[in-house]
Amino acid sequence: MRGAVTIRGAALGALALVLATPATAQTVALTGGTVAIGDGSAPIPGGTVIVRDGRIVAAGANVAVPAGATVIDASGKWVSTGIVAGFTRMGIVEVDGVSQTDDSAAGKSIWSAAIDIVPAINPRSTPIAINRIEGVTRAIVSPGTGASIFAGQGAVIDLGADMNAVTKPRAFQFVEFGETGSRQAGGSRPALFLQFRSALQAAQAYARSPATYDGANSRDAILPRADAAALVPVVTGATPLLVHVERASDILAVLDLRKEFPALKLVLVGAGEGWTVAREIAASGVPVIANALADLPDSFETLAATQSNVGRMKAAGVKVSIGMNGDDETRMAFRSNQYAGNLVALTKVPGATGLDWAAAFAAITSGPAEALGLGGEIGSLRPGRRADVVLWSGDPLELASAPERIWIDGVEQPMETRQTKLRERYATPGEGDLPKAYRR
Repeated sequence: MRGAVTIRGAALGALALVLATPATAQTVALTGGTVAIGDGSAPIPGGTVIVRDGRIVAAGANVAVPAGATVIDASGKWVSTGIVAGFTRMGIVEVDGVSQTDDSAAGKSIWSAAIDIVPAINPRSTPIAINRIEGVTRAIVSPGTGASIFAGQGAVIDLGADMNAVTKPRAFQFVEFGETGSRQAGGSRPALFLQFRSALQAAQAYARSPATYDGANSRDAILPRADAAALVPVVTGATPLLVHVERASDILAVLDLRKEFPALKLVLVGAGEGWTVAREIAASGVPVIANALADLPDSFETLAATQSNVGRMKAAGVKVSIGMNGDDETRMAFRSNQYAGNLVALTKVPGATGLDWAAAFAAITSGPAEALGLGGEIGSLRPGRRADVVLWSGDPLELASAPERIWIDGVEQPMETRQTKLRERYATPGEGDLPKAYRR
């Protein structure tokens, strides 16, 4: 548990008891604000949110404040669950052009599906603090593909100011389809689908008899042993499979794979032409993490791209949320609320289809969490969820609003970054004998 410390030895027993108490062991009540739960329900004016021991106790109207709670007056402000960044590479890339700081893809590795990004996650990565003070409290972090269509095992992290970032390791497997996957599979979509089927069949063979599996750790093997083992939870449905796919025909072909592998727990990522096959996606029950502003036909697999994609899929019954794949996903997850606000604005544009406020906010909170099966833990202010809470100056989908205080797992977070420190350092002009950069 966050903040827990254990000390052994009878002589230090009393001190150990104090230090072993989690930093979250407190009750906080935010009262009088407009409460946005994040589950698709409408905002609640004059609501109250109760946090105890790092979890949400209650949120809504007519909520009684427990005796002894620390009360924070949120009158005139908004209180919401934290933003869940639907698809990022946050914490595994610092500078794109500097290979030493980029752990997103392993292009020269003999392994693919078995790669686990957790050891590469750097909680002190600069983008984490930047996104945290903008209201992003959790992020879905995915590896990128290297020498195979399979990228490896992604994780869900929190953006807390500590070194314990991982909420769920090996939370999903990521695979590239479409144009990118075709290139990595040898140059065509038929080769891509053959490689995918062969890999899952190899995983099935490994599951039946790990001792006799004949895969080898070489590029000549269909699937090395470690990769076959990593795909077993995918083929059995224990681990979600996030599939990047854009073209409508590719989407249908991916959905059709469940005829051969019925246990697959698919999540579509991107789905730029998803609106054209929205009824089929909705009938499949497969959730989508879409890019909200993919509105230009910038490739042959996104010729039907439109900013109304998310709204039209939602109207057809698709479980759709917002991600950042290919949209500066290393740094700019904080654009999520701007994108959600744009979708609200689209409802007022003739001929366009957007989302109402509640659905748009859910698309950046509970939506991504539920797509990965974590809706019971994060993404909303429902009782029992982790206490990721943001106190906003105003409507969180308005660009003029900003977070004023943030809690992750019930722990209040610092509202500073390297950039804010530099701003404060140089806000007042005037130098001494030496420039400030040379002073200690």
